[in-house]
Amino acid sequence: MARRRSERGAGRLPPWLPGIAPRWPMTTPPTDPPICSAKGCRAEAVWVHAWNNPKIHTPDRRKAWAACDDHRETLGAFLAARGFLRETVPLAGWEGSAADR
Repeated sequence: MARRRSERGAGRLPPWLPGIAPRWPMTTPPTDPPICSAKGCRAEAVWVHAWNNPKIHTPDRRKAWAACDDHRETLGAFLAARGFLRETVPLAGWEGSAADR
């Protein structure tokens, strides 16, 4: 006999560790400085690559990748090669909303 959808998750633990409650609301911005989006890089970000995928995002939607000085070119080239890059701006001048990230 197949179980109903509502019964499948009954008794499951929450997705966070026991004794550690999530921060609500989940959209609370982090207090740490942003780090570079390049894989393995832990440097503080200085640039923002604003991008969107025109096949799935509306024209006004902007996603954001943070970049340090060392990875600004490589991350920008990756997005530009796919036609996703819209602009690159200094992090201090970025005015994107939390919904755009």
